Amino acid sequence: MIDRAAPRRPARPAAGPADGSPGWLVRAAAAPVICSVLLLGLLSAWVVTGGDGTISRVRIDITEASVAEPTQPGGPAAMYLTMVNLSGGDRLVSVTTSAARRVEFVRRKGTAQGLGQQLTSISVPARATVNLNPFTTDIVLVGPAPMTAGRTVSITLTFARAGRVTVAAAVTPPGTP
Repeated sequence: MIDRAAPRRPARPAAGPADGSPGWLVRAAAAPVICSVLLLGLLSAWVVTGGDGTISRVRIDITEASVAEPTQPGGPAAMYLTMVNLSGGDRLVSVTTSAARRVEFVRRKGTAQGLGQQLTSISVPARATVNLNPFTTDIVLVGPAPMTAGRTVSITLTFARAGRVTVAAAVTPPGTP
């Protein structure tokens, strides 16, 4: 019997440098280095063109929050508080509470009586303190739930820049801020 096996070919060396050689190490490290340099360049260009934006935390503290118990059941209830803006200018754009059907901003002209002018927002200047009281600007709870002096009402104030701030406002006897 004649054996017709294919003749053996001599082994050829690999196309690139052998594992562990200096050329192989350079090629293995090149891809991550190139990617890092490219990413750093793109991020730098983004920052230089203003793509990074500005990071500034607007902070408003609320103190002395109170709601005057309505003089008649179901009548409007005035809310008073002090807003201390510890950063850039902002606006109070809405107030929500489960203790009233709706909430309004009202500007009064030196007297606690009368309807006053309804506002869409209340300005809170940078690094300033704004007092909402019965003689200037206040918040009115329209159609409030029954309230009892000595209890608290949860109120959420929403600012254009600072976002939401929730406070527990003390319910005070009628006619007292």
